Amino acid sequence: MPKQVLNVIFRDTVHPSDPEVIFRLTESCELFYPEETAVARELAEERLARGPSSGYEFLFAETDGIVIGYTCFGPIPFTQGRFDLYWIAVRKDLQGTGIGRRLLQLTEVRIQEMKGRRVYVETSSRKIYEPTHRFYHACAYRTETVLKDFYADGDDKVIYLKDLICR
Repeated sequence: MPKQVLNVIFRDTVHPSDPEVIFRLTESCELFYPEETAVARELAEERLARGPSSGYEFLFAETDGIVIGYTCFGPIPFTQGRFDLYWIAVRKDLQGTGIGRRLLQLTEVRIQEMKGRRVYVETSSRKIYEPTHRFYHACAYRTETVLKDFYADGDDKVIYLKDLICR
């Protein structure tokens, strides 16, 4: 039976401590390359420096004041109602508890509130990402396309898509 996490609250304000928290959180997932975790931190720093004009939105899941998961998303420039989900990460020891699903659902609501109609997600085809692929399919995302050997030979880019219901 999966571990249950009680008293999860969600916030969308980026705090000055969040870039480092995001770095440690993404590092703890043991999925991402060091340069990827550095970029995750940089996006939060960009949001702190530029505010909404950065184009990066965040949603954090916390319990007892500790960040246990987050998403980073934003509108795709030069499109109408299209958004990228840049990051979703949940602390490794809490994966499979429903936190990621709830974060994604709330992120989709935020995207809809921002007049978003489609969400795109890009990820690697490496074997280590199989649980990630199952997660997106379970959350009603479909595989839109696969770009062969995108990241490296044998490491494809998988692009998922979900059409959101207009509100």
